[in-house]
Amino acid sequence: MKDMDEKMDMKNMDHSKMDMSDDHMMMHGGHMMDMGDLKQKFWISLVLAIPVFILSPFMGLNLPFQVQFPGSDWIVLVLATILYFYGGKPFISGAKGELKSKQPAMMTLITMGISVAYIYSLYAFVMNNFVQSSSHIMDFFWELASLIVIMLLGHWIEMKSTMSAGNALQKIASLVPDKVHMVHGDETMDHDISMVKDNDLIEIRAGESVPLDGQIVSGSTYVNESLITGESKAVKKEQGSKVVGGSINGEGTIRVKVEKAANEGYLSQISKLVSDAQNNRSKTQKLADKVSSWLFYAALSVGIIAFVYWLVVGDMNTALNRLVAVLVIACPHALGLAIPLVMSRSTSIAATNGLIIRDNQAMENSRKIDYIAMDKTGTLTEGKFTVNGLNRLDESIDNEKLLSLVTGLENGSSHPIAQSIVQYAKDKKVKATNFDDVQAIKGYGMSGQLDGQKYYLVNMKYLKKENISIDDQKVQTYLDKGNTISYLVNDNHVLGFVALGDRIKKNTIEFIKELKAQNITPIMLTGDNKNAAATMAKQMGIDEFRAELLPEDKNKVIQKLENDGHHVMMVGDGINDAPSLAAATIGVAIGAGTDVAIDSADVILYNSDPSDIIKFLKLSRKTYRKTVENLWWGAGYNIIAIPLAAGILAGIGFVLSPAVGAVIMSLSTVVVAINALTLKM
Repeated sequence: MKDMDEKMDMKNMDHSKMDMSDDHMMMHGGHMMDMGDLKQKFWISLVLAIPVFILSPFMGLNLPFQVQFPGSDWIVLVLATILYFYGGKPFISGAKGELKSKQPAMMTLITMGISVAYIYSLYAFVMNNFVQSSSHIMDFFWELASLIVIMLLGHWIEMKSTMSAGNALQKIASLVPDKVHMVHGDETMDHDISMVKDNDLIEIRAGESVPLDGQIVSGSTYVNESLITGESKAVKKEQGSKVVGGSINGEGTIRVKVEKAANEGYLSQISKLVSDAQNNRSKTQKLADKVSSWLFYAALSVGIIAFVYWLVVGDMNTALNRLVAVLVIACPHALGLAIPLVMSRSTSIAATNGLIIRDNQAMENSRKIDYIAMDKTGTLTEGKFTVNGLNRLDESIDNEKLLSLVTGLENGSSHPIAQSIVQYAKDKKVKATNFDDVQAIKGYGMSGQLDGQKYYLVNMKYLKKENISIDDQKVQTYLDKGNTISYLVNDNHVLGFVALGDRIKKNTIEFIKELKAQNITPIMLTGDNKNAAATMAKQMGIDEFRAELLPEDKNKVIQKLENDGHHVMMVGDGINDAPSLAAATIGVAIGAGTDVAIDSADVILYNSDPSDIIKFLKLSRKTYRKTVENLWWGAGYNIIAIPLAAGILAGIGFVLSPAVGAVIMSLSTVVVAINALTLKM
């Protein structure tokens, strides 16, 4: 998506059309299918297939439960035709996408199998019913029906085993309204958000989302900005205050002069980062698709060679029979279930171990991971800060006044640091100072007005940016102990500071040791100053860290590592983490995080315990091993069956009949199912 206008268009799409299109097929050839539609297609196809199984011979063999009567072949023809065009449509659509991208894989192999079976069966039907022939030509309607039903079942299982992949861009777009109240003189009229330009005047009423970035020109209110900055909740806003698109207005009505139109604001920038990351993400071909691709080329090549050979040494009927036998035997019945059954079992095991797998590709990619980048606060630490020190650096105030000012700026904020300061003040029975125009400064801290003067409660990054000097041994003492420092600034002068410490989660140190034992390098990402970050990293056993990061800097860290050839797992929880989660080889969201972060991730830790990543890595390795085993069982028989079906041993009197090939294929499917059930944590 290039801009927020397009995101608004996405938001207004007819969801029924989005969900129920046959051309949307499970990420094969660029197609996706809704799980409800796939389920319906499977059950209808099964109902259509049952009469075919009863009335049509199995590879030329009449099974005990099968019956034929005059006209039964016409019933089979009609049902098989409906099955091919209805049940087979998703695979045909997927094959078109794969061939268009010049990457034939599972969809192409399935389409080749069902198309050959259907077309040859039509030929057999015509020859058997309308052309005088000395011999009956075998049809493949039974195989056509079974292949379509099994493939639909396999893909339904695959989709059911994972959560539907939400769209992070749509979630970001949903943070802002479709319509805005534009002010035209004395009147207010509703317009599409795309019509709003810079410097237009809009009205935002109580309880509404702020549609665009701008400045308040009239009115006052409290705004919840926690979803955007992660820093503020119920921040007072008055004339002259800035508001950010996506935040939630409180009880007041305000009028805002738009400073950044729909494609320029903060959310649009985040959306662009997420979109770019998703578009640039490595398009790793799934292992099953690789095997399917090899089988497609092998079957097609062997089939053509066999056809030409038998046409030369035999006749057209023999050549055609060998070609069809090869292509039909190559149909991936077992291969279609090999991966879905393993993934279904794997995601079920994962769910009982604190993991939700949203993208099965993450299971394959996990074996490549050599770096894991993690937020500090709330991920590696408890996120529960305690005030470890409060020190004035100016003689004009005492520590009680310093605490009152600091608490006044943090009062109402949802950030863990702010809540700790407010609780500390309550315990000390110190009343918070009432500031005006309290605002969050993204990436730096808070600001507020008091008696016509501006006060700031900020981090070291802000001091460096504004060239505000501070040289006090008291500060260094707290930094050396790994504390986070917030500085109270007035008139470019530091009045004092508050030092807070966070507790390392009980499993973190062991978790870091285990990562290193697996030759995975952990990196801590934090907005803390370098000294505090270094101390905390040392306590955790982390050798690499990035400190004093602005929210967007995390994405740059991930991109740099990826560009250097590394495979990175990113662990995060906020909207600002969404681009990094999308850009990483594997994105892992903390379960307590925002919807946007979760929708950008491949794996969710719903217990919010990073040590569950070790479980994910362990399960992934076992899943991959079981996947490879199933692929061998699912496709391995083709290595033998295809050449035999082509007649490679015809010289010694042995040619694999389609019936025997079908029996082997069925046994392979049973083995695949049993093997998948043996997967354990």
